[in-house]
Amino acid sequence: MELNLQFGYGMMEHCRHLTEQWNGGTTILSPRDLSSAQLNQLSQQIINIPNGKVLLDPQFYLPHSEHSRLCSHDYWPSDYQTGIFWEGQRCTDLINALFNINRSLGCSEVILPGLLATTIDDDWLNTQQAFIDEGLAISNGLCVLATIALSADATRNETQIARLMDASDNWEPHGYYIVCEHPNGKYLVDDPTWTTNIIDLAAGLKLRGKKVILGYCNHQMLLASVAKVDGIASGTWMNVRSFPPEKFRGNQEEVIRQRATWYYCPQALSEFGTSYLDLAKQQGVLDQMSPSSDLTNVYLAGLFSGAVPTSSGFTEQLAFRHYLHCLRIQSQNSVKPTFDLTVDHHQTLLRNARQLLSDLHTAGIKGQARDFMDSLDANESALSVIRSTRGPLLRRNWGNIQ
Repeated sequence: MELNLQFGYGMMEHCRHLTEQWNGGTTILSPRDLSSAQLNQLSQQIINIPNGKVLLDPQFYLPHSEHSRLCSHDYWPSDYQTGIFWEGQRCTDLINALFNINRSLGCSEVILPGLLATTIDDDWLNTQQAFIDEGLAISNGLCVLATIALSADATRNETQIARLMDASDNWEPHGYYIVCEHPNGKYLVDDPTWTTNIIDLAAGLKLRGKKVILGYCNHQMLLASVAKVDGIASGTWMNVRSFPPEKFRGNQEEVIRQRATWYYCPQALSEFGTSYLDLAKQQGVLDQMSPSSDLTNVYLAGLFSGAVPTSSGFTEQLAFRHYLHCLRIQSQNSVKPTFDLTVDHHQTLLRNARQLLSDLHTAGIKGQARDFMDSLDANESALSVIRSTRGPLLRRNWGNIQ
């Protein structure tokens, strides 16, 4: 399972740097955060790096959006009206314009637009079918990924997910780009129904031979390895590590504020502010938070060199790159030769995280909203359900799932 870079505010240099350091990789470009000129500039810079690739997320989740930069792109309709748009030439024009932009950017695959589903009903399913039909009609050999964008309520609704799976029997894109809103705006989700339904949806699509990328993810979606998902996408700020639909509605521009610097402790699946690392040093547990040798990297600066962590030179930039570097390795290591070994690997990851977090909490070291303790049960429950429901088919077909 690969890690794609989900572009967000201020990520141009991060994308260039990490793609070079990783000897390639895919960046999913954001028209909300990049002008047309910047899209062209960054895409060419990434493609010029050996094995560098780009995709374009159309971000057509809320077609009545008033976000000025997002709506300024050539493909965005200037007068979207629900009835007229789907009855006339406008849908075709949108898809044609998107394909032209994808070709000019050198995208390796085309992500089709998709409306945010607050409810999976006939109207939404019909828009999905229309986008897929239009895209396939002009794909001319390009791999086409259909967007599935779901609200938190839709994601949690087992009946609606089943209806989506039934409807997708008649869809023929090459793959899917799935983005799901987190319940109650939480960064880490503690709802087992939400986690289970996402993995069930992904597994069902993979068993049909489709490519699946989960967008706007954080490390909680390492869980997707049990569905043999092709990739997850993540970035720097929290609003590209989860899917907040409202950021696509209006001009909610990011404002630079004084922020804490967060260290990702991969074996705890949690992030900790550097002030808590100072406390961990005082409590004699800082070494337990150091990553294993395969995850150690140049971005850690002197964080575990014996200096006081807040004085070690571990900056926000280094913290972002450390997070993405570790998540990439964890993602690549998450899929094992068999389904059962993959589940066992993730269960071990969760079990070890629980033990370490328990020890850290006893010492007063907590990750606040980025502490994974409350989400462990949700992931463990999803593993149990997927093993009993999708397990037999995944186990039998694991070697053939591409």
